[in-house]
Amino acid sequence: MSQPQYLPPLRRVAICGGTHGNEMSGVYLVKHWLQDPSELQRSTFQVTPFVGNPRAVEQCVRYTGRDLNRTFAAAFLNTKASDSDFQEIQRAQEINQIFGPKGSSQAYDFMLDLHNTTANMGCCLLLKSEFSLLSIHMCNYIQKHCTVRHCPILVCQASGEEANFMMSVAKHGLALELGPQPQGVARADLLAKMRTIVACALDFIELFNKGTLFPAFEIEAYIPVERKDFPRYPNGEISAVIHPNLQDKDFQLLKPGDPVFQTFDGEDILHDGDDTFFPVFINEAAYYEKKIAFWKTKKETFAQPALQKAF
Repeated sequence: MSQPQYLPPLRRVAICGGTHGNEMSGVYLVKHWLQDPSELQRSTFQVTPFVGNPRAVEQCVRYTGRDLNRTFAAAFLNTKASDSDFQEIQRAQEINQIFGPKGSSQAYDFMLDLHNTTANMGCCLLLKSEFSLLSIHMCNYIQKHCTVRHCPILVCQASGEEANFMMSVAKHGLALELGPQPQGVARADLLAKMRTIVACALDFIELFNKGTLFPAFEIEAYIPVERKDFPRYPNGEISAVIHPNLQDKDFQLLKPGDPVFQTFDGEDILHDGDDTFFPVFINEAAYYEKKIAFWKTKKETFAQPALQKAF
């Protein structure tokens, strides 16, 4: 039997809602916890809830200038923000100062980042990397112990990409992506599920800090392969929309010959490749501007060693 990996205890945990100002489950939960943090309290660590992008929250928009959740790369964090820069660059630098600096020994131990999607993603757990040992152990714990079922794991950055997401400021992180939920709207069922998953994640940290040995396991995760755009006319306008047979089929296998798009004349556009894949973020409203109709992912199984707090 392989030896467990040992990691130091987690003492400071941050929970962010409103990284995107119109994803309302996280916005309302964090605002509630700022008033009454009692349900976040555990005996072995401190939890700090905060609103990621207050100006975007005030206006109920995803962002005011640029996507905050793509602004934690070194190029943004390590340059002096000028008055002409988008306020999200200044806000990213503030967050990095408070909860980082990113990559340093002073950074917060863990960050939970709370998101909603208009896509039918269910209760999705987003990892920086399949090699994020503590975070993937947390995912395994949530899948096994949380009363919320069907929590697929999605790796949210391709291999070799620099992590530029909010959660990358801390030493370890996890993002929750719950949907479908319209932008600017709170759904009670999804808000309750998010709250339950957060509580389960905090319970995991408490057990880890108290010395619990988490055994080795194998786990499935979805790995991004490609971000697929809509078909377009020569002038750049979208020429077809998501096919009704594909709509809401996130994490379901798509095979050669399956319909993917439908033109405005009612013509079906089929998957003409020879690969099979699992589409996610299908028809996500916020991704139209990014020219993404969905992500193509592959499902892989990863073996993880046992984990325990270093004594």
